[in-house]
Amino acid sequence: MAYVITQRCCNDSTCVSECPVDCIRPRPDQPEFATTEMLYIDPDTCIDCGACADACPVEAIFSEDDLTASLARFRDINAAYFQRHPLQSDFGPTTRPTRPPADLGTLRVAIVGAGPAACYAADELLRRCDVEVEMFDRLPTPWGLVRAGVAPDHPETKAVSRLFESAFGRDALRCHLNVEVGSHISHEQLLAHHHAVLYAVGASSDRRMGVPGEDLPGSHSATEFVAWYNGHPDYAERVFDLSGERAVIVGNGNVALDVARILTVEPDELAESDIADHALEALRHSNIREVVVLGRRGPLQAAYTSPEFLALRYLEGVDVIVDEADLRLDHVGRALLDDPEIEPSQKLKYTLAEEYSRGRRDSGNKRVVFRYLTSPTAVRGGEKVESVELVHNELVEQDGRLLARATDRTETLDTGLVLRSIGYKGAAVADLPFDEHRGVVPNEHGRVIGADGATARGVYVSGWIKRGPRGVIGTNRVDSAETVENLIADFIAGRLTAPTGDRAALETLIGRRQPDRVDRDGWKAIDQAEKIAGKAGGRSRVKFTTREALLAAATAGAADTGS
Repeated sequence: MAYVITQRCCNDSTCVSECPVDCIRPRPDQPEFATTEMLYIDPDTCIDCGACADACPVEAIFSEDDLTASLARFRDINAAYFQRHPLQSDFGPTTRPTRPPADLGTLRVAIVGAGPAACYAADELLRRCDVEVEMFDRLPTPWGLVRAGVAPDHPETKAVSRLFESAFGRDALRCHLNVEVGSHISHEQLLAHHHAVLYAVGASSDRRMGVPGEDLPGSHSATEFVAWYNGHPDYAERVFDLSGERAVIVGNGNVALDVARILTVEPDELAESDIADHALEALRHSNIREVVVLGRRGPLQAAYTSPEFLALRYLEGVDVIVDEADLRLDHVGRALLDDPEIEPSQKLKYTLAEEYSRGRRDSGNKRVVFRYLTSPTAVRGGEKVESVELVHNELVEQDGRLLARATDRTETLDTGLVLRSIGYKGAAVADLPFDEHRGVVPNEHGRVIGADGATARGVYVSGWIKRGPRGVIGTNRVDSAETVENLIADFIAGRLTAPTGDRAALETLIGRRQPDRVDRDGWKAIDQAEKIAGKAGGRSRVKFTTREALLAAATAGAADTGS
């Protein structure tokens, strides 16, 4: 019997270091770790000790005897990975992380952002040295996309926040929520009060299609829609037209699949989740029966991960539709599929698409329809969206890459709702250099590089603003560790400027500039109030979706505790 990693793997890699027989791959030090969809356990080497399952922050690892029907296929998926990558343990001498000598004193670091990248960085700092961490976020709540981006029907993925709560509970870390850097406090003021400032602000914008009609009412980014149904206070008042029977999603990554699920599953299945009340009510009155997911390339190149694609099979009352004609492979696609070097997960995408093309068709069910090799050329309508014009593509090989090239075949799809899901994009950070093309702050392994090509003293980045919007939640753990390693190395080498202001001075400054700051006790009060509100309805929580409600809960909680 062996343990098996399943769909909700977050690539955190905590399990790798816990495994006593080194049977989990890929490891963070291997090149394929940066692009893997998930981690895998070798069934022939696993000793069934369960250490990995105990360490997993999102409860993605099960004994093979405990796999449910919807997860059973992951036994074969894990095994297939090691047919392609025979297990060889090549652990050499390990390098212990650098720790500053005690005589350097306390390292003071400001972290801007409170999402996964920020929290992993804080945890790394707290474990590595004598440090005081001040964490800032413009929202009254922490956790970033874990709270506002992960789909409500994936509660296990949200459980990664339990890892972060331990860091939040330590006196060495203070949080300053509802405080916007660049408005309430400047970059220069942060540098004056800290040895270093680490920006982990994610990618708050999204990419555009660049087609006529993109800004018509009824055409939105999936980023907005996701934030709306997750109760993000900046998006709670948005309105989405769900009166038509068809929605079109442009892009076929995991976010697109999340949106397709939310639009098609029965609202009663979401009623016990932490979905925002306003979104649940709107979905109860939705007329949408079909969601069409457009991908500009073929099923072998689809951006979604195989585990998320596989999970669609188990949606009650929802058919997954793939036209067999979309699966016909040209010589390029056939060569790819026959290539012995192709990753099993990539080949699985095509196998699953074939299975869906032969799958169930129930006229009473809702439908998620996958269309490959199609791109939008225009969004049409008068006062609002009425249709999308599409062009069919073909794949061509250029400079070793497969690109989608438009053909002369076109068509029109009637729809009242278009959601573009073609990727997040970083936004410029005040007083920092910015690469507009890549949507990142220029850096070398986390050290920010100024316009003159020199390293900016004491300024660092981690997460999507560092590397671009790639990877899953757990990818940020290794990414943040790299940045923290370099930050600590600079502290030891004397390359950081000692702060002129201490914690008390910082508290005074923030209190004067933002009296509505939410501290750790305020967040605890919000968290508790949401959970109490959810308990009555058998839900994990009922989110407060306006700043006013969040601040009122924080203030009431502080008053109750006498703080």
